[in-house]
Amino acid sequence: MQLNFKHYNFTIKNDNGNALIFDIIRKKYVSLTPEEWVRQHVIRFLVEEKGYNTGSIAVEKSVKYNQLSKRFDLYVANNDGSPQILIECKAPHIKLSNATLQQAGIYQKQLNAKYVFITNGLQHLFLELKEGQFEVIEDLPAKV
Repeated sequence: MQLNFKHYNFTIKNDNGNALIFDIIRKKYVSLTPEEWVRQHVIRFLVEEKGYNTGSIAVEKSVKYNQLSKRFDLYVANNDGSPQILIECKAPHIKLSNATLQQAGIYQKQLNAKYVFITNGLQHLFLELKEGQFEVIEDLPAKV
């Protein structure tokens, strides 16, 4: 499926009828679900378009929220290791909604990232935390 990203070259293989895609962050093949297709495009966008190092990107890590373990999709760390960008990916057929924003908000409170990027691969929402409030911005900052 064509997403709202530039074209990237991925390594995809078939394993007993299951499509797998190579994740350059986790350095292994993972199941190619619709959400993973979006996540892999976001990773390439961050690395190839925005200049972030693969070592600064974390994929599907857990955070604790109200005694529950929650898993976020991606985050990009600053040079000091603190989260700079929190990314929530949805499959293309999932509409971005208030529930998606609330889910990202839970993760953001735990990670305290300055930027939030929410996408289903077709629509992108970029937010920046300014004075305790999130404001919609045009795009994420490039790595400096």
